[in-house]
Amino acid sequence: MTTETERIVTEVKLAGERIPSIANRAFPLRNAIRWIARFEAHDIATVVLMAALVVIALFTYKHYAISNDEGVQHHYGELIIAYYTSGFRDQSVFSFQNLYLYGGLFDIVAVALGHVVPIDPYDLRHILCALIGIGGIGAAAATARLIAGPRAGLIAAISLTLCGAWYGSMFNHTKDIPFAAAMMGAALFLIRIARLLPSPRAGDIAAFGLLAGAALGVRIVGLLLVIYAGFAIALYLPRRWQSHGRPQLRFAVESLLSMLPALVLAYVIMILAWPWAALAPLNPIRGLLAFSEFNYAIRTVLVGQVYEMANVPRLYVPIYLMIRVPLLTLFGAALAMMFAQLRHRAASSNPWQHQEITLLALMVIFPLACQVIWHGPAFTGLRHFLFLIPVLAALAGIGLDKAIAALRTRSRVLASGGLAVMTACLLWDAVTLVRLHPYEYLLYNSLVGGLDGASRRYDLDYWFSSMPEAISQLEAYLRRTEPGDPNWPTQVYSVAVCGERLPFEKAVTLPQLHWDFMPQWNQSEFFIAPTHLNCDGDLDGKIIGAVERLGVAIAYVKDRRALTRPVTTARR
Repeated sequence: MTTETERIVTEVKLAGERIPSIANRAFPLRNAIRWIARFEAHDIATVVLMAALVVIALFTYKHYAISNDEGVQHHYGELIIAYYTSGFRDQSVFSFQNLYLYGGLFDIVAVALGHVVPIDPYDLRHILCALIGIGGIGAAAATARLIAGPRAGLIAAISLTLCGAWYGSMFNHTKDIPFAAAMMGAALFLIRIARLLPSPRAGDIAAFGLLAGAALGVRIVGLLLVIYAGFAIALYLPRRWQSHGRPQLRFAVESLLSMLPALVLAYVIMILAWPWAALAPLNPIRGLLAFSEFNYAIRTVLVGQVYEMANVPRLYVPIYLMIRVPLLTLFGAALAMMFAQLRHRAASSNPWQHQEITLLALMVIFPLACQVIWHGPAFTGLRHFLFLIPVLAALAGIGLDKAIAALRTRSRVLASGGLAVMTACLLWDAVTLVRLHPYEYLLYNSLVGGLDGASRRYDLDYWFSSMPEAISQLEAYLRRTEPGDPNWPTQVYSVAVCGERLPFEKAVTLPQLHWDFMPQWNQSEFFIAPTHLNCDGDLDGKIIGAVERLGVAIAYVKDRRALTRPVTTARR
């Protein structure tokens, strides 16, 4: 006699049915595959890409040097925290160089995390900055997906990942990348808000306020988001035939009022991260004006011509944008802008899509126009305008997606061919980045002949990120040539460096090598320098090492002992 359970199982088998609990236990992998299959393939690929980037960042963050600004920025974060913990009595934060003109949100977070995460503070900064940069990639992908669908989101994510100006800056540009990522995230939620004006969701308002505050908490240029919000309201104003009696003025006023909580939240975050802004209501505006009048003895180079930062040509930033961003990204962004205009003329145009592409286009065009018209100071190429690149990537995702869709309507063969060309371009950029690692930020597109064409004609390794590799070559040279010298254990060498002291001292391992301690710079026994602005030509010496990528030298190591100690060298 069978048991009751056996009888039920037999009946189920005869009926061709499954017992849910048994099936779930027997086929966990199949159930997982079915769950994943519910998601769109391009969305899955985007998530996989983001996860891969996190893994790569955690394995490679030590490859990136400390930048010139990081030492002072980290100390600025310490001073802000000291200002608050002292009950506002420690006022040294307001006299530390010109850092009081900046927000210190990233630095505050990095310093605070340093008290609980037991790793080198600069390693922590690089990990944190990289994760924020990956977040910026996610924001660009989400924006493109929101406007044009999952495939556009994936293309945007890949485009931004393979942009050397973004990925190469993602670890040690600890002011530029957090600001740019916050701006892109705020743009995403601004579009979500605009769709529901004049009554947006409270969650979108809060997210926009948080991200706008994060941007303002790094740079006052985040005030651009207020202007972008005005653009959004203007673009989404109901047309007269759509208003159904509701005046456009009322729509605009209600929209402004609905966004007021976001602006208040952003202001609170800004003054918490930027104590100087809280001292007087107009200080943020004073800070913005101060930036527009910066005039330091900082040089930059464009088409082989050296300029002071205050005297660069008006088209300095647009030119660098055109030569630093991959051509496929520029082409896709241009296609998106063209598509918006063409679709606007068509009777079947999607008003949201047209408006959203137009808004993104304004986020690129407006800052560039301001820079050109007011002829603001500029240096280090595209660095201060990195916040434009995620928007360009989002536009590129939209434009390339639309191009593939348009080709598909004509012929599947054409669509496949277009997809193959796009894939080949992306693979080329990926291979180039791998070959440049960890100096991906030196990538130039073919408009100037790549890195070889840009060498000594445009800004290259402006933060001497190749310093650790140059130091490693110098140390290897000394280990090969000095072990037989009886003075080796006690010999100390002065190293002249065309860079900052902090990265040198963090990278050097031989106790015999010291930062330049001679009365005159040219008395040092060794010299390391990047080729940027021909700094390697400042001192002569025997070249004993060179840091190269793609066959182009980006830094040199020189032995100057024959020049500094000619008599001793002759006796040897």
